[in-house]
Amino acid sequence: MSRARADEEEYWHSSKFRAFTFDDEDDELSQLKESKRAVNSLRDIVDDDDDDDLERVSWSGEPVGSISWSIKETASGSTSSLDSRDSSLQKGSSSYAALPKQVSSYSLSSLFKGRSKLPSFQSLSDALTDTGVKNYAPELRRPKAEYKDYSSDWSPKDTVRRMQRGKVCSLERFRSLQDKLVLLDEAVAGHDGNVITAVLIFLKRTLRREILFRELEVRQVALCHLIHFLRETGEQKFLLDLLRFLDRTEEVALSQYREHLNIQDVEKRREFLKGCIGLPFSAEDTSHIQDHYTLLERQIIIEANDRHLEMAGQSDLFRKYPRKASILNMPLVTTLFYSCFYHYTEAEGSFSSPTNLKKTFKIPDKQYVLTALAARAKLRAWGDVDALLTTKNWLGYTRKKAPIGFHRVVEILQRNNAPVQVLQEYVRLVEDVETRLNLATKYKCHDVVIETYRDLKDRIQLTAYKCKVERGSAEEEKINSILNN
Repeated sequence: MSRARADEEEYWHSSKFRAFTFDDEDDELSQLKESKRAVNSLRDIVDDDDDDDLERVSWSGEPVGSISWSIKETASGSTSSLDSRDSSLQKGSSSYAALPKQVSSYSLSSLFKGRSKLPSFQSLSDALTDTGVKNYAPELRRPKAEYKDYSSDWSPKDTVRRMQRGKVCSLERFRSLQDKLVLLDEAVAGHDGNVITAVLIFLKRTLRREILFRELEVRQVALCHLIHFLRETGEQKFLLDLLRFLDRTEEVALSQYREHLNIQDVEKRREFLKGCIGLPFSAEDTSHIQDHYTLLERQIIIEANDRHLEMAGQSDLFRKYPRKASILNMPLVTTLFYSCFYHYTEAEGSFSSPTNLKKTFKIPDKQYVLTALAARAKLRAWGDVDALLTTKNWLGYTRKKAPIGFHRVVEILQRNNAPVQVLQEYVRLVEDVETRLNLATKYKCHDVVIETYRDLKDRIQLTAYKCKVERGSAEEEKINSILNN
């Protein structure tokens, strides 16, 4: 009886808990590590046939590791944890295949791989109290200063400053018209074109056109930004509505005229240009539109005739110099060069005649001579070049005249490999002595150099130039004759 009494006293005064020591090998941390090792060894046995590279399918039919599977597993994990533990305890711990899977928060790899590589455990108190709480991946901690980035109480001025620094800002909080206009004024005051454009896009999306147009009419800087933005993005209808509201009729007409660039069919473009003639252009622009329409009409006629001649082989010029491209939609100067190249001798009544083009479109003499000279020199038609630069006065005397200057005539002829005899004829006509000597020396027109030094009576330069010509040549004899006399 006394022994039972002693055992009872020892039972009530004894404790299985011991004081904490750093050297204690049986503390809770060591037990936790030991438990982890045990479970990991069980996982190796259970999941030895599991491969991360193979796609696994759950009972729901969805691939394990998909986003929807991870969400469902996370949502149902905490609620089913207790049930799974009870069932596993009832079945006994001798069968490792019946062990429940631990409930843990998912890492980033678990969301895409389908399982957690680092198992974690809940304490008994957590398991008893955590009945309806869902486990989610913990959010990375941000600096406290960045929490203001998600604030919705920024003023318009602060919002513009943040946009200038490249911060992401939501403009949806500015709902009233007054707030939106203050935001636009602050953007304009900041002198940042990107911010102004961003605010204008927001206003364009959230305001009615009439209200936006009325407010932009008194804000010219923002208005210019919006017009440029609409032209760059090709929002033609919105742009035309804006210009009509501002009563800018000429800009409306020019914007409509610019649409011809998007029309590829030649006949449709001709009809479109014909309709543009009646638009409210200025007097000067109206004449340009009329010339554009007339030129396209001529090009259509010339193209049809020349294509027929080229395919029929009836023209030696087309056989010798085949056309490289169509004449359609080419500029006026290109059309004039084409006519001077293929139709130079045609009568003035022909649509393809160069003189007809000059008269119809009022081409200046300087432009006409420059273009015709380039075309005829390319064909090496030196007779046509001479006739082009020869004029008659009212007494019937002929003389050479070049509206572009004879120094440019020489350059064009030399570029087209004109012979020295032809070059010398026009180098002599250069009035400036220094320019004449430079051109003659550059292109080896020896006679012109010798004659110029003779006229200047410059014996020293003439003697020095004698060394630059070939010995026994006609030029050396000419120099000796001048020096002896």
